[in-house]
Amino acid sequence: MDTVANAHAWLDHHDLLDPAPMHLETGIQRREDGTLLVAVRTDLHGCKGRMLDWWFTFFETTQHIRWWHPLDHVEHRGWDAAWQRGRSYHGASIHAVESLADIPPVAARLKFHDPRTLLTPGRLQTAQDAGDVSAVIAARIGFGDHVRLDAHGDPCDGQMLHVVRDTPFGCVLRSRFVLGLDSEDPQRDASDAIGLGLLKHCYTEFSFLSRLLPSLYYGERANEEAVPLPW
Repeated sequence: MDTVANAHAWLDHHDLLDPAPMHLETGIQRREDGTLLVAVRTDLHGCKGRMLDWWFTFFETTQHIRWWHPLDHVEHRGWDAAWQRGRSYHGASIHAVESLADIPPVAARLKFHDPRTLLTPGRLQTAQDAGDVSAVIAARIGFGDHVRLDAHGDPCDGQMLHVVRDTPFGCVLRSRFVLGLDSEDPQRDASDAIGLGLLKHCYTEFSFLSRLLPSLYYGERANEEAVPLPW
């Protein structure tokens, strides 16, 4: 794979720490530099931020990712050695194959980061203390068979954030993607069709996940937490 010195600097995503409505909760928007912003809001009934954070330390097979999205997720090609099952995914990279709704399957590569490296730690902690944020999942992303990586193994083309806020019914997930950061022609390589396909894919995969995650989380953790009983 081609490498460059460094991936594009993280954009300012601090507005996601504020639970107030945003101008773009769900939709796509072409940025001034031609790159594409994709925003998705998903309500996850019965789930909490800690469950989503744990999920990224759990799934490791094609079967697991098909639970996550039975149609779009095609193949899990593996985590690298930085991934620690049940413990940590920060600094780890994953390679998979997935469709984006009506867009045929394509390879995808992601490298996950500690959110404190891209969000001001003080602002993040304040939001967490206020109950406005319960989890943040951050990654650099790229699609295709020839994803360009920087010298640190970060895909250069895109950024992804999932910011979770717990609520009485479960949690609200706000997802944000920026595509085309490494493209000379973002409107071609990160087209509106790709953005809308990603939007639909993200909303659907987390809707599917919310139906199984609570039971999986409590069962796999062998009741290390108090389990809310339905009877």
